[in-house]
Amino acid sequence: MSTEFDAIVLGGGPGGYPCAIRLGQLGQSVACVEEEEYGGVCLNWGCIPSKALISNAHLYHKAHGADEVGLSFGDVKLDVPKMQSWKDGIVKKLTGGVRTLLKANGATVVEGRGKLIDAHTVQVEGKGGTKTLKAKKGIVIATGSATIQVPGFEFDGKRIIGARQAVSLQAIPKRLLVVGGGVIGLELGMVYQAFGAELTVVELTPSLLPGTDPEAVKVVERTLKKRGAKIFTETRADGYELAGDAVRVKLKTKTGAESVECDQVLVAVGMKPRSRDIGLEALGVQIDPRGFVTTDDRCQTNVPGVYAIGDVSGPPMLAHKATKEGEVCAEIIAGHKAGKDWTSIPGIIFTDPEIATAGMSEVEAKAQGIEVKLGKFPFAALGRAMSIRETEGFVKVITDAKTKRVLGVTVVGPSASDLISEAMLAVEMTASAEDLALTVHPHPTLGEAMMEAGAAALGQAIHIANR
Repeated sequence: MSTEFDAIVLGGGPGGYPCAIRLGQLGQSVACVEEEEYGGVCLNWGCIPSKALISNAHLYHKAHGADEVGLSFGDVKLDVPKMQSWKDGIVKKLTGGVRTLLKANGATVVEGRGKLIDAHTVQVEGKGGTKTLKAKKGIVIATGSATIQVPGFEFDGKRIIGARQAVSLQAIPKRLLVVGGGVIGLELGMVYQAFGAELTVVELTPSLLPGTDPEAVKVVERTLKKRGAKIFTETRADGYELAGDAVRVKLKTKTGAESVECDQVLVAVGMKPRSRDIGLEALGVQIDPRGFVTTDDRCQTNVPGVYAIGDVSGPPMLAHKATKEGEVCAEIIAGHKAGKDWTSIPGIIFTDPEIATAGMSEVEAKAQGIEVKLGKFPFAALGRAMSIRETEGFVKVITDAKTKRVLGVTVVGPSASDLISEAMLAVEMTASAEDLALTVHPHPTLGEAMMEAGAAALGQAIHIANR
């Protein structure tokens, strides 16, 4: 194996491996260093496995209510080990595909833990010993993020678990308590709630899903409570003690101390950047107080030749943002003109129902002093949503009241994760509410809600009363 390359990418996750692939496509010699499994958190125990379980949970829940539409499946049974084996097969196929794509595009796969020695040198400790790699043009830091642990709730892999363990449970806990009412906590909590677990959610802030449109959050919270969840907001998990086979979690609520018994505790309070102990501090690479590597719009750090992309370079900590940055960074290293020039990064929360956002929220637009005009269309008024028995939620289009330009879109409801791509195109292309309203959408589809919401912003909606 050659030890000198045009570029070295440290990390093989959704930022790192696309960066390496794109570098190879651009004729650059590149090594991609990964200490665990290619695909990173997203493919191995994040995005992909969790969404596989979420899909099954959604199907399982709908099957149990199918008799109301004239369908009967008898006793719907859940085989957890078989489901986990199926999920693992998806992960194995995708991670294997990443390795194949890297090699097919001329990238060198290097297994081991990499550490920067200087701005052009990476030392890799692996099973085969120590390797020293040289980069002529640049080193890309794509080390991603890791689960935050809460003091007093250290993971033991059995009673106290994190997201990594939660996607691989071999049995459904009878009672699950989730510490953290954010994206990861609610996504996985609702999976096991659908499979029969009694769910308790403990959130430190005044609301679930902090930073998300409050109207959208209310829709998800309503579903949680309808299915029996206990929700504690403005509450701190203050430790736990074992009580036989149970875990007794101590809570400090706004009204006093309480305790809740459960069988497992899922700690899901977020992710932190993996920027430490890889040689950045010694090189003088700037790292902010939260641990994120500081970069400019060309993915460059303050040290020439050192770049950073994905979760380690700052929020939003999303796989698709990392991938796009990886491609941009590769083009910059290869000498092309490129930059992080997108208008917005879409966000998706795979709860039930889903929440998806593009561009500004109503709150963000008003905070910038913009007079907004909203167009809102409920799925309850949509024939397609009725026919699939998923009528919770709405599409909300946020426009500039003066120019009618679409500033942002919030979707909460069925297939929000798919519908939001149209909204992203509208935001990127500075479309107007009229552009959405005049674009003929096929009937009957969920996408009609986007058209109707655009029309509603103009006071021209057909299937709801206009305000």
